[in-house]
Amino acid sequence: MKKILVIHGPNLDLLGRREPKIYGKVSLEKINQELKVLAKKAKIAITIVQSNHEGEIVDIIGDSRNKFDCLIINPAAYTHTSVAIRDAIAASGIKTIEVHLSNIYAREEFRQTSLSAPVCVGQISGFGAQSYSLAFAAAQSLIAAKKK
Repeated sequence: MKKILVIHGPNLDLLGRREPKIYGKVSLEKINQELKVLAKKAKIAITIVQSNHEGEIVDIIGDSRNKFDCLIINPAAYTHTSVAIRDAIAASGIKTIEVHLSNIYAREEFRQTSLSAPVCVGQISGFGAQSYSLAFAAAQSLIAAKKK
């Protein structure tokens, strides 16, 4: 069975309550439920984790090598600051899709640079909770292309 890992970064456990004008009113639990439904329909195993700790995210990525077919990650604030997460993604060899709820390029200047995007297959941002569904569809395409 094909496997997808989803990592939610710092403060995403506050979704639905934290700055809803920017991040929307959908909770992380609701996003995870939707991802599980999509995975079940696609017959793909999904593992979902959330951490507010950079080192823990690095460890999760490092431990995932050769265990997952695709990684969907929302590094959140670490997008703009973490060379460690960027390097873990690069070292993992896992096809990775970066996700953001908001359009980071329409926000403050410091949020417009992603350190992790250059080592990802692609980035989806600005579609709110739907960004995750779009990333899941992209991950399915990557997995299907890998089979061929």
